[in-house]
Amino acid sequence: MTYNNFTIREIKLEDNPKIAQAIRDILIEFGVPKVGTAYADKLLDTLFETYNIEKAVYYIIEKDGDVYGGAGIKQLENYDGKVCELQKMYFLPEARGIGLGSKMMELCLKKAKEFGFEQCYLETLPYMEDARKLYKKSGFKNLNERMGDTGHYSCNLWMLKDL
Repeated sequence: MTYNNFTIREIKLEDNPKIAQAIRDILIEFGVPKVGTAYADKLLDTLFETYNIEKAVYYIIEKDGDVYGGAGIKQLENYDGKVCELQKMYFLPEARGIGLGSKMMELCLKKAKEFGFEQCYLETLPYMEDARKLYKKSGFKNLNERMGDTGHYSCNLWMLKDL
C-alpha cells in the first residue's frame, strides 16, 4: 500500500536493523526511559522473527529504501483471551502528521479482526500526546490498570478497544 509517497508493507528479514535503529532513535527523541520500555526489548533487533508467527504481523513504513517506522499486532503476552496488542507503533519525524498513523492503525486493526481477536490493547506514556490523540480517535478507551504482562513497566497508560 502506498500513501503520501511512503510504502506500508509487511516486515522483511533485512528490515530488522533499520527498524530497530528507527525505534531507538524515536524513543531517545522523546526521552523515553531505556529500561521498562520498548528500548530495552531484546526482540527489537529481531522483529521479523518475532512477528513471523501465526496471528501476528508487523508493518514497515518505507520510502526510497529507508525505514521511517512501523507497527505490529500480536497476542497480548501472558493473557488468556482473544486480546491482541498494538505494538511498537513509532514513526520518525518525516512520517508524522501526514495521515500515516491513521492508515497504519486502520491496517493493524483490520488485520487483528481477521486474526479473530475481539479486543486490542496498548500501552503508552503520558508525553506521547500525538499518539494518544490517534488512539482515542481510533476508539481506544483508557484503562485503570494494565492487562497481561508486556514487561514495559515504565509505560503507565493503558488503553483498550473492542474490535
